[in-house]
Amino acid sequence: MKNLSRLILTGLLFLVIGSANAQDANNPWQVTIGTNAVDPLGIDQQVGNEDISFSKLYNVAGEWSIGPTPSVVSIGKYLDDNFSFIVTGSSNKISKWNPNLHSAGINFETSGEEATTVEELMYYGLDGMVKYSFSELLNSTKFEPFVGFGGGYTWMEQPENTGDSYESSTDLAGLATMNLTVGLSYWINDLVGITAQSGLKNSFDEVVLVDHFQHSVGLTIKFGGKDSDGDGVYDKFDICPDVAGLAEFNGCPDSDSDGIQDSEDTCPNQAGSAEYNGCPDSDGDGISDNNDTCPNEAGTKALSGCPDADADGVANAQDGCPNEAGPVANNGCPWKDGDSDGVLDKDDNCPNEAGTVANNGCPEVVLPSEEEQAQLISYSRTINFALGKSTFRKSAISTLQAINAILTAYPKANFVVEGHTDSIGSEAFNQKLSEERASKVVGYLTNNGVDSERLKSVGFGETTPIKSNTTAAGRATNRRVEVKLDK
Repeated sequence: MKNLSRLILTGLLFLVIGSANAQDANNPWQVTIGTNAVDPLGIDQQVGNEDISFSKLYNVAGEWSIGPTPSVVSIGKYLDDNFSFIVTGSSNKISKWNPNLHSAGINFETSGEEATTVEELMYYGLDGMVKYSFSELLNSTKFEPFVGFGGGYTWMEQPENTGDSYESSTDLAGLATMNLTVGLSYWINDLVGITAQSGLKNSFDEVVLVDHFQHSVGLTIKFGGKDSDGDGVYDKFDICPDVAGLAEFNGCPDSDSDGIQDSEDTCPNQAGSAEYNGCPDSDGDGISDNNDTCPNEAGTKALSGCPDADADGVANAQDGCPNEAGPVANNGCPWKDGDSDGVLDKDDNCPNEAGTVANNGCPEVVLPSEEEQAQLISYSRTINFALGKSTFRKSAISTLQAINAILTAYPKANFVVEGHTDSIGSEAFNQKLSEERASKVVGYLTNNGVDSERLKSVGFGETTPIKSNTTAAGRATNRRVEVKLDK
């Protein structure tokens, strides 16, 4: 039994190799239905002085007893890390048996090394084994080589010597065996495959049952996996078991098919790039559409993806002058200088009239000289009014015309017309009369071309005489108006 011990040791070594998840973890259950063959001569052991070797292993016609189909049924459950537990039940009818390999001590005549034909001996087996799959280790989805180690119990009718032949008896002899199995499954798809295996059964009592091989081949079906969303990824490994997804994302969806699963995709319904967390950049400006105020126009980051044609810091859509640089305060338009006086309209107190910078854009005001101001007052005092009235005499017209000429010569200067009276009459009457006289002069000047905005009138009544009111001549002088520069 030296070679048998080596086989068992080799099988145990195979069982501890590898740690990858087995492929059938998705569908943890599998069942195999097929046929089996029993080979009692295919082992290496000493029979008398004769050595029976492995060369007999494939002598199918001469050595194997092949059972009907189905004659073997197994059911297995995946455990973990490529390991499964398999329970197998089998039956057969042994029609070839070499009595020299049956150690009952009966002296049978044999013909060479061939098996002696006997009546069919019923054979039954119930075995369990721990199976280790190499499919993940070999990175194969079609071929699954495996080894198994375990034990079981086997029963077989014992041959009875009748003198001329060997017949089956009704007595079943049975005992425990230690089993070593090697096999290969070929998977047609994820659920259906064909499994072939050979198992060496080592009997603990060769007086009852010799060591022998049992071979089998059958159809294997996996089941028990659950795929709630029908995406081909079983719930056990599906991170998103209720939403159909892709195997590459462990069952999670990629709605826009951009290679980024929805849970990590900022724009799950728009195909984009990893650079922008799954979002597109339609205008190619380096700003993803979800952060781009103008996703269809290339722009700048400072303006949230909107263009700025004149580079003035105001986006085209808000720029009153998109092709002409201007400040933000003026909606992107340059400040104007309508009167071209060097003072921008925003700072120009006279935007429609050329002026000077020193005068805030307004023209410098040219004022009459001191002599001209004195002359103006002198002229205006000669305007004579009728006693107790605001009408001036005809002789005053020439004086008024001279005054008008001076005022017209200084169009930016403003003037005030003061009205005065003598002391005859009440103060209230004289106050009103002085106001009317001043207003009368203003009316004449405005009717003759002087801007009314440049003139104002005020009455002082009898309060500011320039001559004594005790004489007729003094009172006549006090009945006057004075036109002065309004400072």
